[in-house]
Amino acid sequence: MVQAVQGAKVVVTGAGGGIGAALARRFAAQGARVVVNDLDAARAKAVAEEIGGHVVAGDASSVVDEARDALGGTVDVWCANAGVGRDGGEPGQALREEDWALSWDVNVMAHVRAAHALLPEWLERGSGRFVSTVSAAGLLTMIGTAPYSVTKHGAYAFAEWLSLTYRHRGVKVHAICPQGVRTDMLDASGSAGDLVLKPTAIAPEDVADALFEGIEQDRFLILPHPEVAEYYRARAADPERWLGGMNRVQRQWETTR
Repeated sequence: MVQAVQGAKVVVTGAGGGIGAALARRFAAQGARVVVNDLDAARAKAVAEEIGGHVVAGDASSVVDEARDALGGTVDVWCANAGVGRDGGEPGQALREEDWALSWDVNVMAHVRAAHALLPEWLERGSGRFVSTVSAAGLLTMIGTAPYSVTKHGAYAFAEWLSLTYRHRGVKVHAICPQGVRTDMLDASGSAGDLVLKPTAIAPEDVADALFEGIEQDRFLILPHPEVAEYYRARAADPERWLGGMNRVQRQWETTR
């Protein structure tokens, strides 16, 4: 058992399936009280019933108050897991403003709004934990999906800012950055996901394992795919070489579409 989460009051957004459901199950198994949030009320209810948790359906940006009430007035851990993937953004394609707006709202602003609502209480009492499901795309990038790549960089930057700003005041922050995970989002990623992500895809439960190991070690950056650390170092050390390598992947993908 991880002592830091035993008895904690936890909210997991986007927990009707995939990584979110795996996190909700793991927190519940560790003795936490869990609110399961998802836009799909039926899926959220199924997970909540399975783990003996509470269900709060709806947009992750607007459920802090309801989730807090369901947990008796306070939240100890917020898992900002809900996310969307949108392709497009290539020159010559029609610019879909709605895809960019939705990606920004769900992948970044939902995190900002939750933190804004939670921080006053956390700072007053000197404790709180914010878990941001980002993606390796937030450290590197992903071919074929400009809105997802750009907003996941934003999600990582916000988590990093939270950590450096509030860690001395008792707020713990974790940024989870996996590559491919066997979820509905991966299935919907098309040929780009098939090429780049599926060959090394892991189970959602592996992501939960990595998070809990990171909680025990008090680490900010959670890498369920350890090789991402080397890719990140290579990107920083020699951006031109790294971009050239990624362009080769892009060209390979273009030949398969």
